[in-house]
Amino acid sequence: MEAAQWRAEWLDWNGSVLRWRIAGDLAGLPATELTLDGIVFARFAATGAGAEEFALEFPLSPTGHDELRFGVAVTGATASPDLLPPWNVRLGAASAAPAESSAPTPARRLAALAGTPTLPSAPLTELPRVSIVVPIFNSPQSVRNCIDSVLRHSPQARLILIDDASTDAQIGPLLDTTAAHKQVHVHRNERNRGYTGSVNVGMRLAGGDDVVLLNSDTVVGPRWLSALKLAAYGADDIGTVTAVSDNAGAFSVPELEQHCPIPPRWTLAQAQRAVLQQAGMLYPQLPTGNGFCLYIKRVLLARIGPMDEAAFPQGYGEENDFCQRAERAGYRNLIAGNVLVHHERSASFGDARRMALGVQGMAVLRERYPNYERDVGATLWSFERRVVDYRVRRIYADSDPSDATQPPKPRLLLAADPQDAGTAKLLATLSRNQECFLLRNDGDRVGLYRLDGAAFIAEDSVELGRDAAALERVEARLREWLAGYAIESVHARGSAASDGWLASIAAEFEIPTI
Repeated sequence: MEAAQWRAEWLDWNGSVLRWRIAGDLAGLPATELTLDGIVFARFAATGAGAEEFALEFPLSPTGHDELRFGVAVTGATASPDLLPPWNVRLGAASAAPAESSAPTPARRLAALAGTPTLPSAPLTELPRVSIVVPIFNSPQSVRNCIDSVLRHSPQARLILIDDASTDAQIGPLLDTTAAHKQVHVHRNERNRGYTGSVNVGMRLAGGDDVVLLNSDTVVGPRWLSALKLAAYGADDIGTVTAVSDNAGAFSVPELEQHCPIPPRWTLAQAQRAVLQQAGMLYPQLPTGNGFCLYIKRVLLARIGPMDEAAFPQGYGEENDFCQRAERAGYRNLIAGNVLVHHERSASFGDARRMALGVQGMAVLRERYPNYERDVGATLWSFERRVVDYRVRRIYADSDPSDATQPPKPRLLLAADPQDAGTAKLLATLSRNQECFLLRNDGDRVGLYRLDGAAFIAEDSVELGRDAAALERVEARLREWLAGYAIESVHARGSAASDGWLASIAAEFEIPTI
């Protein structure tokens, strides 16, 4: 299919809304793609009219930078796929359509803090404890992978394993071994109660804790639990938070309702870390969540009660119903676009049974919530949801095997005097296996720097000043950096180490000091 069959032109950019037109035989135009820095941001279908105008508003920058480079291409075109040449604009500044092609600008790293919401008013350690509830029925290898990943990446969390009368003989010994961990509690149902009954048992066993419902065919990654908790406590009216996944229907990234394999060059943990570090703390809202990895605040459970075991005994619809009840009680359901959880899907049920259960569950949802499907459809294509997909799509594109970019490493923040003779030597050692950031007092400012080879690249800074609020201002920005840059550990030298200042703030985010 040739792009030359159609004519296109940029119309205008008013600082936040982009408009363009396509003319020609639109009935033969399968779809077009609006690109940003050469990566697909959104797809549009034409109606078949002789000419059609398109418009998209950008309330914030998907890349985190004010400079944006747009393009329009034909999906699936084999020759001359670009309908329009690149157009460089600036967010907040109106611009007339260019008379000719804009010179391309180099794409920059995604800004780490793009979309950062309000952080919790209290440290994570002062918020309710979290119990992770995993309902289990057979599939021992999947269960083992799930448990291993939870213990590795959230070793202090309470883990409640509900064996729903598994018939596979390997499950019993596996859970007996796991029960040796002091934070693990194993409960065995005397009879098969189904998914919904099992998670309700787990939520009761969690007592006054917040709960994460986690399918037994998932694998979690670095700082997954603290990232979910940060999202959940960004506001009082947030009730649930769902992770994104490589295979979870409406929560799949970067392509909705598709299985989205991680880049072949990366391990699963590296892909999870890349999303954690670069997808940003932007949390789209949906009318529902997904029980493959669903954070539920205890205050919500106390308000609306457990899941409806009678209507959804085997699952597939129970979390949708629960989230709709949450909405009616005044709570929101969010997506944590920076928490990627691997999901096998159908490991226990199988595809055929899963589809049958889905049909049954949807019938109940349609009867109870007539507008449910309409509301889901509208929010799935929200700007914030598009941004999440775009950022993951761009992250994965950067994993091209032909690219020299190294796989993502854990991030470490070092507070040290750059003039100290031992700092350079320490950084050389630490940077072998970690991406290092330096917190430095620059006299009138405190700066955050990223080590790139032998050079320090300035990322951000905050005015130090001599007023009474100076320390409070610096600490507030430091909290944003620890969360937004997905720091996994801190290391302090000199005064920062002696007074424990950095360690105490890191502890608020459950970040270890080494």
